[in-house]
Amino acid sequence: MNYLWGETRKNQIMRKKIVAGNWKMNKNLSEGLALASEVVNIVNDELNDDVTVVLCTPFIHLSQVAKIVEGSGKVFLSAQNISEHESGAYTGDISIEMVKSTGAEYVVLGHSERREYHNESNAQLAKKVDLTLANGLTPIFCCGESLEIRESGKEVAYVTNQLTESLFHLTEDEIQKVVIAYEPIWAIGTGRTASSQQAQDMHKSLRDFLAGQYGQEVADEISILYGGSAKPDNAPELFAQPDVDGGLIGGASLKARDFVSIAKSF
Repeated sequence: MNYLWGETRKNQIMRKKIVAGNWKMNKNLSEGLALASEVVNIVNDELNDDVTVVLCTPFIHLSQVAKIVEGSGKVFLSAQNISEHESGAYTGDISIEMVKSTGAEYVVLGHSERREYHNESNAQLAKKVDLTLANGLTPIFCCGESLEIRESGKEVAYVTNQLTESLFHLTEDEIQKVVIAYEPIWAIGTGRTASSQQAQDMHKSLRDFLAGQYGQEVADEISILYGGSAKPDNAPELFAQPDVDGGLIGGASLKARDFVSIAKSF
């Protein structure tokens, strides 16, 4: 009964359904352009208008992939990161203004790999969120816990702290422009699997936490994506959960047919 109530409520609220493909550090330029073209063609032929598809490409792809997705109305472009600085002597960094100039409309922030390999802090990410919003782009803010945190039973406290320190300085209007992506790091490449119920439980906890800060009406408008190795065979069950509004897809996004099949799981 609770599930049916939640599903009815989800349908009434009509949060944006988003499937974002994170290419990570894969595909050279010609390969990336070929993949983007294939995705756009399949999406235009097969996908309903109520699902937003986002391609999160390496920086070198952005400006040319922007030309491929332009006018599709269904496929949009995202960078995988930005600098917390607006401009200056930061060799190798990419500013939000540079990303915006390519035609990208989204930015992935705080991915678990950025946090782990580049020691990105919640305070840094708060600055990146502010820059992204100030330039009219949409942050896809990642959060999630390790196996150690999960086994300690402190996963909700850990992940909600990430939200608190990086997002809770935002106004109600600003927070509604953020997309959240929950990554169960403990279930990615470890041989362990997060069940659809575990995904739902964390997404519900995050939405309840957002409601405690901003109110239920605001929390109900925020899309929360699942970033835990979604594939064509498990995406339908995941996306059927009341508080799962789509996915941040890793490896499966590198194959156009698999990626679009996930998007069609709604």
